[in-house]
Amino acid sequence: MSRFLDDLAARAAERERLGLTRRLVSHTPSGERGLLDLAGNDYLGLLHRHDVVASAVAAARQYGGGAGASRLVTGSLAIHDRLEEQLAALMGAASALVFSSGYHANLGAVTALTDADTLIVSDAHVHASLIDAARLSRASVAVAAHNDPGEVERLLAGRSQPGAMVLVESIYSVLGDAAPLAELAGIAARHDAVLLVDEAHGLGVAGERGEGLTASLGLSGLDHVVVTATLSKSLGAQGGAVLAHPAVREHLVNTARPFIYDTGLAPAAAGAALGALRALNHDPGLAARVRANAAALAEACGVEAPAGAVLSVPMPGPREALAAVERCAEHGIRIGCFRPPSTPDGISRLRLTAHAHHTADEITLATKVLREVTRDV
Repeated sequence: MSRFLDDLAARAAERERLGLTRRLVSHTPSGERGLLDLAGNDYLGLLHRHDVVASAVAAARQYGGGAGASRLVTGSLAIHDRLEEQLAALMGAASALVFSSGYHANLGAVTALTDADTLIVSDAHVHASLIDAARLSRASVAVAAHNDPGEVERLLAGRSQPGAMVLVESIYSVLGDAAPLAELAGIAARHDAVLLVDEAHGLGVAGERGEGLTASLGLSGLDHVVVTATLSKSLGAQGGAVLAHPAVREHLVNTARPFIYDTGLAPAAAGAALGALRALNHDPGLAARVRANAAALAEACGVEAPAGAVLSVPMPGPREALAAVERCAEHGIRIGCFRPPSTPDGISRLRLTAHAHHTADEITLATKVLREVTRDV
């Protein structure tokens, strides 16, 4: 082999030695295999719901299989406008801009709203998309300890740059804990900084109507708060969005490279997201059911109830985490796990996700299996 391939083989061997090899496995819907899904991100159970799928199909029939071009050429469709209006209405924002993925929404917002004269203060547990966005932004970056408003304030107060942005998630994807958003919004305002909140795991789950944690606290309408979200979790679709003051939206349309140079969101994905928003509007209790099921799972695992749908259980190491996943599968439960480098603290964890549509009998089965598996670790 070439030196290039020899190097890749050596890296693969080291991953295998450490128990960190990842492999793609094609999955059928859990119901077809008899597995109860506690691993996927379909928090509201809308992914396969008939009216959501029908909305996706209707959009594809009307607009075609794709948007056909960048939003700035011919790829802006009326369905994008409707989706942006309804997202903004649910999440309490003055405007919204839809991207082709949540990853692109974060890349677009951070890189377009910062520059070399900006300090980015990033929580230590933010998602990889925000980490990559900060690296690409040309801004100076300081990493604050997880959920430590005091350190955020110290970093902002001591900066030399005229601009500043604070990066957080509303509900974190590894620990499932909530950010102290009200306190952070106040700190950002005092130091003339922008607070960017990723609601990937808050939309559909937090708040009385699933409006997300930022909106539930009355923060999403503030001029210095920018919210990002994905459509691929609670809304069972695909895509992302930035929600903020209309001046921010206009700036992104003109300067955000992941928006300008990307094909617009596929009509079917936009249609599915609209169908999911209608379902959430008709049944606002979905969010509360997710949280109740998450609390029951957490109690069974002996961990604190999460702020949203995601909870994690620390494990001794990656091999033990994988073994627990296999044991759960043998008992009819599908769970996931996080292993380094996906965990910000370097600890391997079981990752479980609650779903609004799981029945009382399904939750009873899940809690019984999880008690047995986690007790033996």
